[in-house]
Amino acid sequence: MMKKILIIEDDLSIAEIERDFLEIGGYEATIVTDGINGLKEATSGKYDLILLDLMLPGMDGYEICKRIRTKVDIPILMVTAKTEDVDKIRGLGLGADDYISKPFSPTELVARVKANLAQYDRLRSGLNSRDQYEELKVGNVSLNNQTRRVYVEGQEVEFKNKEYELLYFLMSNPEIVFSKDTLYERIWGMDAFGDIKTVAVHINRLRDKIEKDPANPMHIQTVWGAGYRFKS
Repeated sequence: MMKKILIIEDDLSIAEIERDFLEIGGYEATIVTDGINGLKEATSGKYDLILLDLMLPGMDGYEICKRIRTKVDIPILMVTAKTEDVDKIRGLGLGADDYISKPFSPTELVARVKANLAQYDRLRSGLNSRDQYEELKVGNVSLNNQTRRVYVEGQEVEFKNKEYELLYFLMSNPEIVFSKDTLYERIWGMDAFGDIKTVAVHINRLRDKIEKDPANPMHIQTVWGAGYRFKS
């Protein structure tokens, strides 16, 4: 079945270029040019991935992303002309799975959409395997992979999609050092496109949520020059 992509972009000329190349790539694409209707379409349950611009009339991309995450569980790829890392960090913190900065090539766009969809499908299929019943507990952190819930000192803590997947991967492989590139490929499913700074952003968010002192982490440790490990 053809995957359906929702493009929420107020610049119609850009949106049409995105749509044309996605359709050439074998996807079905729909365009919405304002935030209010974009949110309505995004939460309709009809789409497999959302391309979400940040600057929109009616409601900005940040608010849309936040609200989407309370309704549906599909990949969100933020599209932004901004270059500041703080804008990307904010988007990822609200639940975006990835981001792509304007200007970008149509080839990169299609590749990023394809990679995010493929990774999402792999993770979804994994929930149907026996490891969905696995429970992990390290120190004061416990994780149930069937319910996708995480508890710190007995209190449930909310994790966004990629935050959860990264934590689960690290906890499943304690004491092993993984480079940023390896983590990016394992969690985001891309080794040719993208920005590995995303990994550091998510590591910092995990530390904020599970560590007593994020500046001196006991669990998610940095191995300088090598990467990160989860200490058991």
